[in-house]
Amino acid sequence: MFETEIIVIGAGAAGLMCAAAAGQRGRRVVVVDHVGQAGSKILISGGGRCNFTNLGVAPDRYLSANPHFVKSALKQFSQTDFIDMVRRHRIAFHERRWGKLFCDGSARAILDMLLDECAVGRVDIRLGHRVTGLSKSDRFRLDTDRGSFVAPRLVLATGGLSIPKMGATGFALDAARRFGLAVTETRPGLVPLRFGGDELAWLRALSGISLEAEISLGKRRFREALLFTHRGLSGPAILQISNYWRSGQAISVNLLPDDDAIAVLAERKASRPKAELKTILSELLPARLAHGLVDSHLPNPTMANLSKGQLAQAAALLNGWTLVPTGSEGYGIAEVTLGGIDTDELSSKTLEAKKVPGLHVVGEAVDVTGWLGGYNFQWAWSSGWCAGQAV
Repeated sequence: MFETEIIVIGAGAAGLMCAAAAGQRGRRVVVVDHVGQAGSKILISGGGRCNFTNLGVAPDRYLSANPHFVKSALKQFSQTDFIDMVRRHRIAFHERRWGKLFCDGSARAILDMLLDECAVGRVDIRLGHRVTGLSKSDRFRLDTDRGSFVAPRLVLATGGLSIPKMGATGFALDAARRFGLAVTETRPGLVPLRFGGDELAWLRALSGISLEAEISLGKRRFREALLFTHRGLSGPAILQISNYWRSGQAISVNLLPDDDAIAVLAERKASRPKAELKTILSELLPARLAHGLVDSHLPNPTMANLSKGQLAQAAALLNGWTLVPTGSEGYGIAEVTLGGIDTDELSSKTLEAKKVPGLHVVGEAVDVTGWLGGYNFQWAWSSGWCAGQAV
């Protein structure tokens, strides 16, 4: 039986940040994880360069049943605070579009930074420990296949259900339920969308095509890269809108976000009357996509013979192509889990469970999900740090 002051279950982004913050306050911390590699999701993130935060982090970039819940943590430990940490460790980084910050080198630098911060706090990290039991009497007790741990404080930091091949499980959600905490509906987020039937048949023929587009659903609009796949649509624009999409809803795709398609086609009709519509569209879009749109959705007369109705039909398709996905690609490749432990159960300042003193929940396990672009890492840093100051 190993006695300590704080047990952190999960050696990911939020867990390591929490452990480092608590350890550097002089607290005795043990981090336990069932996989053999700390921070495995950090290492694969951002194409191996880790999009570690975003300059535009703000509460309205997060989804939660309580949209105000994130405000306290993001204020206590902001993107600026994390950037300062990165700079202290002399990690070179650069800004990409929409305020995304990436390492110049490997994502390993961010993980090494967190491990170094844990080392400063003398954090004891135990990897490859499969949990066999979790309970609470006067203290929390964590049983594993390599021994048991007891402590007055416990932090759940095992993430959500996304990417199970990287070790993701529903452990935190199940543990929360056992302690009497409510869990909201969960579903895959930041995930490609699938299509079926005739729609899929021609979309599959476009697999591999990528272009910038604006995807909208209600009032939500995201302009980024759109990628056609053999099962439907992906790319950053689709991943962003997937957080808001529900089964049966239609999404709108603007293939010419900088142009009024009616005006463009009218001008081409006047200046290029002998050109076929397919030829004109091939000058505006990738040729294979232009041909696919015409073959599946439009007539192909010369521009001179394009009727007013046909011109309007083509323009509507270019600026507002409506599609209804049949589903998403699921947790297997989803970057995050939407939903989680109900924020009504937790203190927004300390992430401590109101019903279970000494129990804290951080990171993806909480019903807080950010946009694509470093927002979810920032939630991990912010929530982890806040809990680390409180345990």
